[in-house]
Amino acid sequence: MGLSQKKKKKKNLTANLNRKAGGKAKLNPKKKKKKANRMSASASLVQHHHNVFVYGSLLADDVVKVLLKRVPPSSSAILHSFHRFSIKGRVYPAILPVENKKVTGKVLFGITNPELDILDTFEDVEYERRTVEVSLMALETSFPLVPNLPDMKKDSSEKLQAHTYVWSDKNDPNLYGGWDFEEWKRVHMNDFIKMTTGFVEELEQPESKPRVATYESFYNQDGQNPPTS
Repeated sequence: MGLSQKKKKKKNLTANLNRKAGGKAKLNPKKKKKKANRMSASASLVQHHHNVFVYGSLLADDVVKVLLKRVPPSSSAILHSFHRFSIKGRVYPAILPVENKKVTGKVLFGITNPELDILDTFEDVEYERRTVEVSLMALETSFPLVPNLPDMKKDSSEKLQAHTYVWSDKNDPNLYGGWDFEEWKRVHMNDFIKMTTGFVEELEQPESKPRVATYESFYNQDGQNPPTS
């Protein structure tokens, strides 16, 4: 038997022993690492998307597009046991828990972690983010598969966990009445989009102002007080 044949036989014998000992030949460490990275990336795609219930200025696609540089897929939704208030000195609303009340709005699907950070910064200290259960109505738009999106049929209703932004001061004396989205669109939306554009530009600076400061400086730039609602 030649030397090359002996080496080949020894190699085959070693492979057989490895299979018997471990059931499978050992994976190359580099391949192992690549496989782990792929699995980690896949997990990130599933885990790092969020549903966000919106009920005020973020009902306007134009505002969302300025903030997130896109308009996420969405569905009409209802948040039960909450009430939407107007705020003295502000054009946007607040919500707080109130029995036997409900808030109509919509859920934005597929919000990424960086996008959620932007929304957190936009809502600022006036709001705190909470997880709530909403009743989801029929989907309003067609789109590819989005993580955390339920399989729904037209005119269906389904409960869903989502983030939302609740007014921080539950005893705020500046809260009153209700808030009307259609009236807000007619009266305030154009200026609010300009303010939001300024907020995004400010956000890209090394030392940006909080959103509340941006809002107040925008509406006070002509020496006038911010509109009441």
